[in-house]
Amino acid sequence: MKLKIKRELLLENLNKVSKAISTKNLIPTLAGIKFDLTKEGLTLTASNNDITIQKFIKIEEDNMSVEKEGIIIIQGKEILDIVRIIKEEEINIEVIDELKVLIYTDDEKIKYDLNVINKNEYPNVNLEKSDNYVVISSEQLLNIVKETAFATSTDESRPVLTGINFKINGDILECSATDSYRLAKKEIRLTKPVEEIYNIIIPGKNIIEFSRIIDGEEEIKLHIFNNKILLEENDLLFQSRLISGNYPNTSKLIPEDSILKITGNLSQLYNVIEQASILTTDKEKNIVSLSTNGNLLIVKSVSNEKGKAEMKMNIEKNNNEDITIAFSAKYMMEALNALNTENIEMSFVGEVKPITLKNTEEDGLIQLVVPIRTY
Repeated sequence: MKLKIKRELLLENLNKVSKAISTKNLIPTLAGIKFDLTKEGLTLTASNNDITIQKFIKIEEDNMSVEKEGIIIIQGKEILDIVRIIKEEEINIEVIDELKVLIYTDDEKIKYDLNVINKNEYPNVNLEKSDNYVVISSEQLLNIVKETAFATSTDESRPVLTGINFKINGDILECSATDSYRLAKKEIRLTKPVEEIYNIIIPGKNIIEFSRIIDGEEEIKLHIFNNKILLEENDLLFQSRLISGNYPNTSKLIPEDSILKITGNLSQLYNVIEQASILTTDKEKNIVSLSTNGNLLIVKSVSNEKGKAEMKMNIEKNNNEDITIAFSAKYMMEALNALNTENIEMSFVGEVKPITLKNTEEDGLIQLVVPIRTY
């Protein structure tokens, strides 16, 4: 194998596939990145027990030149560090024998002679595609991740809650995430209906990783199987395991009625909660209280060690009812941050029932925050 490639192009794509490398992997060969060079281009592959990322770099104009085809497995950390530190425009990669590779610049003032991983020891990575794939725009997927992933749980004792539930029926995609203290639910309409009904759980951290490496300009194809999903964007393939188990029926958690609805400026509401929460602590669950008094909303916090805080803002109400309710400022601010709107609607059922948050303009997104008893 022998090629010359633009340094920035190689670095950009090594950064993408290297997200699948784990330093804690029990299989030493999976610490490497697979380089598969053909006359069409270079395919980079990295994998661990959880995800596999593959990127094909097509030969175009003068982005690379291939002198000899071949396959080599190079230690992921080393090749990434080397390409990152070299400042020249182009890099040469040349396999001397099956277990040695040279990485050097044209003037050979920079030269690395690396031991590589035996390609025969690298696992067979099966990135199969389905004929019945689901199509979603990258913008829609990025919004789903932003609006729901923060609500997933980090507690591995309940694995299903560490993922995002994707339910697809016809042209409706419903995504839910909850850690039992808050819920984020987004519903969108697909441009292309699907024949099968899907109900899967994608690990939250995996789909967040995918959202970080996509270009955000192409459509995404979801190839769904019993225990895995392959996400395809142009020449990028990202495969993740699925979480087995039954996701809770989150529809039952959303209140159908309310005793009070208020609307107000989202940015202003976020600010008053943030300002009041300065005196709260994680140890005390960052509790703040919200109350209404006519068209005035009051947010308070009390700390035995630090003192008290009180913030006010103007709101509109749908009736003359007033309410006092306490909740985690951290959870409420994360929910507010996921809403892309100028004005927000908050619905209350009671002091111990979930608070519902929506955009004033319907966009299929619902946020729920469970209140905290302070007595």
